[in-house]
Amino acid sequence: MSSIVPKISEVKDLTRIERIGAHSHIRGLGLDDSFEPREVSQGMVGQVNARKAAGLILQMIKEGKIAGRAVLIGGEPGTGKTAIAMGIAQSLGSNTPFTAIAASEIFSLEMSKTEALTQAFRKSIGVKIKEETEIIQGEVVEIQIDRPATGSGVKVGKLTLKTTSMDAIYDLGSKMIDSLTKEKVQNGDIIKIDKGTGKITKLGRSISRVRDNDITGSKVNFIECPSGEIQQRKPEVHTVSLHEIDVINSRAQGFFALFAGDIGEIKAEVREQINHKVAEWKEEGKAEIVPGVLFIDEVHMLDIECFSFLNRALEDEMAPILIMATNRGNTTIRGTDYKAPHGIPLDLLDRLLIISTTPYTEKDIQKILKIRCEEEDVDIKEDALALLTKIGVETSLRYSIHLITSASLVCVKRKGTEVSVEDIKKVYDLFVDVKRSVKYLKDYQDEFLHNTPITNA
Repeated sequence: MSSIVPKISEVKDLTRIERIGAHSHIRGLGLDDSFEPREVSQGMVGQVNARKAAGLILQMIKEGKIAGRAVLIGGEPGTGKTAIAMGIAQSLGSNTPFTAIAASEIFSLEMSKTEALTQAFRKSIGVKIKEETEIIQGEVVEIQIDRPATGSGVKVGKLTLKTTSMDAIYDLGSKMIDSLTKEKVQNGDIIKIDKGTGKITKLGRSISRVRDNDITGSKVNFIECPSGEIQQRKPEVHTVSLHEIDVINSRAQGFFALFAGDIGEIKAEVREQINHKVAEWKEEGKAEIVPGVLFIDEVHMLDIECFSFLNRALEDEMAPILIMATNRGNTTIRGTDYKAPHGIPLDLLDRLLIISTTPYTEKDIQKILKIRCEEEDVDIKEDALALLTKIGVETSLRYSIHLITSASLVCVKRKGTEVSVEDIKKVYDLFVDVKRSVKYLKDYQDEFLHNTPITNA
């Protein structure tokens, strides 16, 4: 088996591409220190009891007291189930892995259902790897470079560094000389050198050189000369998911397999060895397990085999926090002829902490629409917001949110600065809601193709 993780110096931080999405305004659960929901906070509005319950779940997660259990958020469509799950994830912090999938995705992947769920589970478990790197840091006193008289050959030199406590002289090879030249390091600069990679970083210029003529008029970061030892050991922490480690060790291209796509199935033997190695690191204090969150939306779409897998997976010592959401009542368990609450087998329901969401009030809908307008950078008049709220009450919150951007485009087309009532009315006529669509189908159902009688040619 190859090395469990890539060389840590090669791992680069990957940041998510931020864009405006359905829940991009969610920053947390909007709770105070006593778990009481604020009226409007961190993008959350209403759902007082559900948010209180989610706050307690959050606290249990942080204290590691929810192992082997899961959470089910049940409620009508458009009542903020996904928003609450996102709020929990945001409150846990960026270093806590969060994976969101729809249950129906499991059946469209080119792998077995249990493999797809296993990968989702392991994406939601972080491994915080701790290591120490040696660095050399100090103020450059002198750089001596000896070039061969013939003009060709190996360049050598010496670098003198100092701190407030000591100074030291280092022999330079050709690569270090090239790096110093590339970074334009000169006497008086304060630099940091990573001994493992040889990377040189200019931190600034010594404040004692502020009067030097050679830097007059230039923008220079003046800092104090470092204190203490020139050579230091600096602790560094990298967080990767178990799934990333699985991929790296199951593919020939190693680290670059993360970007190759088409991961496919991973052998159980590979995962067993990785689990054993991670357990060793944990015992030695080199790593820490970070249980993340796996959010499964439309959980009623899973079948009886998937539910059996979840029952077993929740008993694993490295299981993430499982949060599920559904808008179904008593319905048939997929793959069987039996009905159960939310379409989930009773033995799994026993393991769940169930949070219920309730429909939003008119006041809540108005506040949510106002937040969405700010998120989408749309200026809207008060009377237009009132009309949009009325539409949300009579149709659905999701439909009224969809009208915000389209009304803004209509406003821009007429060269307006704020969305008006007329803009809302125009897009309301252009895009029908579910109720009007159903009425249209009833009125004209005889005209549609599936109602046309079949005749012989």
